[in-house]
Parts: sequence; C-alpha cells; structure tokens
Amino acid sequence: MNLNLDLLKQSGKLEISESDGKKWVYDIIRKKPIVLLPEELVRQCIIWYLVDEKGVSKNLISVERGIKVNGLFRRCDLILYDRNILPYMIIEVKRPGQAITQKVFNQIAMYNIPLRVPYLMVSNGIDNYACHLNFEKKSFAFIDYIPAPEKF
Repeated sequence: MNLNLDLLKQSGKLEISESDGKKWVYDIIRKKPIVLLPEELVRQCIIWYLVDEKGVSKNLISVERGIKVNGLFRRCDLILYDRNILPYMIIEVKRPGQAITQKVFNQIAMYNIPLRVPYLMVSNGIDNYACHLNFEKKSFAFIDYIPAPEKF
C-alpha cells in the first residue's frame, strides 16, 4: 500500500549550496553540509516532511546510525525514536526512481533484527511504503500513514 506522498516536494525547503564543484545540502539533524547525492536528496526531503509536516522533534531523529547485524556493521538511513528515546521506526531511503523491491524490504528487515522496532518504512521519495510489525503474532501489515512518536 503506497503512502501516496510526493516527499520530493519538500526539496524547496532544502538549503543547497555549491562549492568545490559539488552540490551540498545542509542537514538539520547532523547540523552540517552533506554532499547532495540522489539518495541524500530523498533522505533530506523525508527529514523535512517529518519535522515540518508531522511535527517530529529533530532530537528524535537519527541519521545513518550504526548498528551490528549478525556481527556485521550496518548503517540505518533514519531511525525515529519515541519520547522515551526508544527506537520505534526505521526508514530505508533509496534514490529517486530506484524500484522498491523485495530486496529493499529484506534489507530493512535485517536492520530490524537488533532493534525490533514496530514500524518500518522504505522510500525513494515518490514510492513510500510503511508497515507495522506485530512481534507477538509474528505478523506485519502495510499501513497508509507514518506514525508519529506521540502515539506510543
């Protein structure tokens, strides 16, 4: 179930500059300029959507957080935390136009092994999918919204 959001519309809010022959975007979470690669564009649009449209506190968003999965170091694109600073959602970001395939869902599911968050989301800026995991019933369901941390 696609969330039916065009997150790339948030790009007008981005602070973009150019130096050394590269485009840079100011990351309001990491508080520094980041090279503006296609995947970074989507990540920054999602951040702005979460902060500006959903009212998520910047303090509850982690960017490229390192985790260990089966002994290997991996980085989650975005992790959202609830008011108790417990992770409740992982967001996997892909560049615009990249297909959201089963492989992408498998990737984010692997990232969730150590975290066990109840919500997962994958996005390429246009195609956005979110699901709720029920660990007790060992099931999941696609949802048509992005849950906010105050709901927990």
